Amino acid sequence: MSESTWGKKAYRTTNWKEYNSSLKARGSLTVWLDKEMQWLAPA
Repeated sequence: MSESTWGKKAYRTTNWKEYNSSLKARGSLTVWLDKEMQWLAPA
């Protein structure tokens, strides 16, 4: 059956401590910033 017939199921996290631990266990997130990047919009 299609999603429109059954409706979209919403998943709710009930155990935030375990959820956060599992996200940390996945690995690290690295963000690279370019020093030459324009940080502010022109006036």
